[in-house]
Amino acid sequence: MIEVVGIGAAGWDALGARERALVLAAHRVLGGPRHLDLLPAVPGQERAAWPRDLRDALPGLVAGHEDRPVVVLASGDPLLAGVGSTLVDLLGADAVRVHPAVSSVALAAARLGWAADTYALVRLRGGDVDLVRRELYPGRRVLVLARDAGTAAEVAALLVEDGYGTSTLTVLGDLGAAEESRLDVVAAAWSGPAPALNVVAVQCVGDAGVAGPASLAPGLPDAVFDHDGQLTKRDLRASALAHLQPRPGALLWDVGAGAGSVAVEWMRSHPSCRAVAVEQHEARAKRIRLNAARLGVPGLRTVLGVAPEALVDLPTPDAVFVGGGASGAVLDAVWSALPVGGRLVVHAVTQETEMLVAARWREHGGTLTRIAVEHLEAIGSYHGWKPARAVVQWGATR
Repeated sequence: MIEVVGIGAAGWDALGARERALVLAAHRVLGGPRHLDLLPAVPGQERAAWPRDLRDALPGLVAGHEDRPVVVLASGDPLLAGVGSTLVDLLGADAVRVHPAVSSVALAAARLGWAADTYALVRLRGGDVDLVRRELYPGRRVLVLARDAGTAAEVAALLVEDGYGTSTLTVLGDLGAAEESRLDVVAAAWSGPAPALNVVAVQCVGDAGVAGPASLAPGLPDAVFDHDGQLTKRDLRASALAHLQPRPGALLWDVGAGAGSVAVEWMRSHPSCRAVAVEQHEARAKRIRLNAARLGVPGLRTVLGVAPEALVDLPTPDAVFVGGGASGAVLDAVWSALPVGGRLVVHAVTQETEMLVAARWREHGGTLTRIAVEHLEAIGSYHGWKPARAVVQWGATR
């Protein structure tokens, strides 16, 4: 059994008697250098600081100690974006026992007087500050688990860039320690570093005239995407996503992604949704990455290649969207890749693609829908309806 002990900024004296006894009795203690420095000396006890590549190194660090007690130290609640979650993933819940301390999130919310259901939580691990963008709406509250002293400056710059520079930024440092600090400032006025251990709280206020993405519902305006014309337009995109049915934790393949709009909106529907955008043109793949970052889903994976060859080593999808390059080989490959219950949506614009889709519909079932959209446009001093190219949509569940 690996004992994972959460320890706060207050250090050793704030641990409970049971947790202190576990640490003192351990043959080996693993943790960050800051955590290990909080402990009293224990003669004969092995102590090891985490290596840079923690996940790959963990099995080796805990191996060979099956008959001797091992304690892992973590910040606050080890299952809140901590090493406890990693250990459970690697070793299984039956091999890990977690002893949480009060998390920095709970302390931050207590200092601010924010109820648990009134704010969004964003955990930053690497260069993913763009995750904050998904949560930016006027009146929204956001707690950001900072990765280091520079996070507050990054968040402040992002808020200014996205038109939220008048938002209130509260930086809470060393929560629970004697040297705990708090700084409240307008985001546009932020300067200087924060404490190394900090949580950044944002009360979003949109600058005058700044709308930003209006909703997490599918069908963002086409204008929010950078594209070269290869874009699944708003009305068709909303319909496709409705049939794809995004669900927490589910993985989408967006094949022939173009601007990546379907993959981006899939991931925006829930923080745990995942997507792979497959695109053969390098310039478009770059646009996909930019669109994903700008709309708050920097974790969107982009694969540069031609389907179906580019699909071979991808993880099994829960849903697939084919918006471009729908050859017979691609349709057969994505259908075979789907598990039972997996959803497929294909858009066909040309007559040749319609014929391929109709053949698969006869073979696999599902629904065929012909979607024609018209938009009102000026004709001199008058207005008239301009039809867009009709699209045949095949939706099916395996």
